[in-house]
Amino acid sequence: MNPSSPIRAIVTGHTRGLGAALAAQLLERDVAVLGLSRSRHASLKQRFPALLDEVELELADTSRVAQWTATDALRAFVSGAKTVLLINNAGMVQPIGPIDAHDAAAIASAVSLNVATPLMLASALAAASPDVSDRRIMHISSGAARNAYAGWSIYCATKAALDHHARAVALDATRALRICSLAPGVIDTNMQAEIRNTGVEQFPMREKFEDLKRNGQLSTPEQAAAQLLDYAFSDAFGETPVADIREVGKRA
Repeated sequence: MNPSSPIRAIVTGHTRGLGAALAAQLLERDVAVLGLSRSRHASLKQRFPALLDEVELELADTSRVAQWTATDALRAFVSGAKTVLLINNAGMVQPIGPIDAHDAAAIASAVSLNVATPLMLASALAAASPDVSDRRIMHISSGAARNAYAGWSIYCATKAALDHHARAVALDATRALRICSLAPGVIDTNMQAEIRNTGVEQFPMREKFEDLKRNGQLSTPEQAAAQLLDYAFSDAFGETPVADIREVGKRA
């Protein structure tokens, strides 16, 4: 890690999709990045050996996440920074389907990854950075947090939880801490491919997402990452705890 970098960022799920694009663009902006994922990103590490730190961590295993946050690793990473940004990006759309088709273990895994781990990391960051003058937390939310979809009861519920967490944290008015649960728009990632491969009986709105792909209406991970980061580092970030990049990004 480059100790001279005044900005440090923690990105979960940094090895593919939106997370990889976020990590790459942060590094290109000379921001030191700590990537948390079940694997490592070899090419990014090769390109930015001094700026990128990585921790292999099963983010759906809350006991392992708790063990890691209990170490001094996070405090050491943010020490000396002027600005710290946590991006809770990692998430899963499964299980998809009506309520009677859900496996209990799959529900537990989704809630752990989509809700428990982001909340744990947010709390850990706040505790580890009391002397940092600018602390920012971005939950990657979804339109599914604000609109219910048949077949997505778990995904909708977990993303809505992030939104409400941000609203409540904002009310805490913690010193030098801004938070926003931000919907990034519809992005052409592996998650979108997974959605399009889901049976209509499990997800009745599949055709809508097929049309978005067919008509070229999906953002690339790189386009979405640029918008998200421009907003994350803007003065407007945190003015509203729940937002959509397609709306606030225009004003960033």
